[in-house]
Amino acid sequence: MRILIIGGSDAGISAGLRVREFDPESEVTVLIKDAYPNFSICGLPFYIGGEVEDWRSLAHRSMDQLQESGIRWMLNQTVTCINNKQKQVVAVNKANSGTAFPYDKLIIATGAASARPPIPGCDLPGVFFMRFMGDGLAVRAYLEKFRPGRATIIGSGYIGMEMAESLCRRGISVMIIEMAASVMPSVDKKFGDLLEDMLKARGIRVFTGIKISLIEKTGGHLTVYSGEETIAESEFILVAAGAKPSVELAADANIPLGKTGAIRVNEKMETHAPDIYAAGDCAQTLHRLTGEYTYMPLGTTAHKQGRIAGENAAAGNATFKGIVGTQSLKVFDLVAARTGLRDIEAKAHGFDPITIDMEAPDHKAYYPGATSMHIGLTGDRTTGRLLGAQIIGQHGAEISKRIDIIAAALYSGLTVADLVDYDLSYTPPLSSPWDPVQTAAAKWLNHCNF
Repeated sequence: MRILIIGGSDAGISAGLRVREFDPESEVTVLIKDAYPNFSICGLPFYIGGEVEDWRSLAHRSMDQLQESGIRWMLNQTVTCINNKQKQVVAVNKANSGTAFPYDKLIIATGAASARPPIPGCDLPGVFFMRFMGDGLAVRAYLEKFRPGRATIIGSGYIGMEMAESLCRRGISVMIIEMAASVMPSVDKKFGDLLEDMLKARGIRVFTGIKISLIEKTGGHLTVYSGEETIAESEFILVAAGAKPSVELAADANIPLGKTGAIRVNEKMETHAPDIYAAGDCAQTLHRLTGEYTYMPLGTTAHKQGRIAGENAAAGNATFKGIVGTQSLKVFDLVAARTGLRDIEAKAHGFDPITIDMEAPDHKAYYPGATSMHIGLTGDRTTGRLLGAQIIGQHGAEISKRIDIIAAALYSGLTVADLVDYDLSYTPPLSSPWDPVQTAAAKWLNHCNF
């Protein structure tokens, strides 16, 4: 069987490797737009900040390791069209020479692209987006060549926040401009405010509630405007306004898109076109709490979806079980994490949510080094069902462990009361007999009279 994969990042690589595991006789070809297969683009901020010295170490696998898989890797191939009637894909190389690739099964793993807000001046020299390896390499080369003293970051999501730290590590004065009411709009404002306080303590200037209207080259620097007001002047700008699914190829082939704008798939990662699958940041994903399809481009999801698509393309019968939206972020000494639904999100999906907030030490206070973590726990006041959580605390305080505990409970559809009953590990340097997430659950139950 000939299985063709468009895309060589998380979903595409996972799909190809799973095909070879499941059906070693399959002929697998992966078309990759650039020369960087299987690289961790999530690691780019750490390469730019100098924590990762060699960009080559961002590769999950070396090219030699990939070649050992028996997959045919076609680098620098830009796919121009999918002909799902003739079951072939046309791609052009760097010399603009076209090749038709036939397939029996096709997996679309085209990923996502940086969202480009309609701001005049986004294409000026010194203004960057960052999504791919080439973007990260270009940013670091620019910083090393021109050594800007000031940087402006437009947007304060995951990339914006991580890049703020990375640029500070390079001795650059950083300003963040965010259109929402607080940084990290994916968490509640009270948690965003904690992150903002930390950023300001590090010397980063933060402006929220600002809508940018123009970027202009003025002398030797770039000026950012909101209406007629000058907001920032710097020599480097990073636009980090999120991501959008790369679906142009699918749309041109009349492969239906979902309401999120991503490719519509079912639990087997099948599209609505025969013998064509989609996975990763180009595809929609099922949210286990809402029962609806959403768009949440995460590396963890891409790996899993790619594996499912690969197995099923090789005549398997696997299903993708969905997500609960678990995410984490480290910025300087703080870690912020969330899973499930926030209060406002839960209400929008018909739940009757209530969220309690509390602080607790990450381990027994008598043991040296205890730090405070802030927890927001959300449940349905009618049914007692656990709906989500947000946690922020010091790096080293096991924040990710705690959010993963709650994610596991959410995945299993448990109640807040079930969380109290969990059998969790304890030793004074690491936790308490009642872990902070259980203390939060008990507080929620008392508050709601359960």
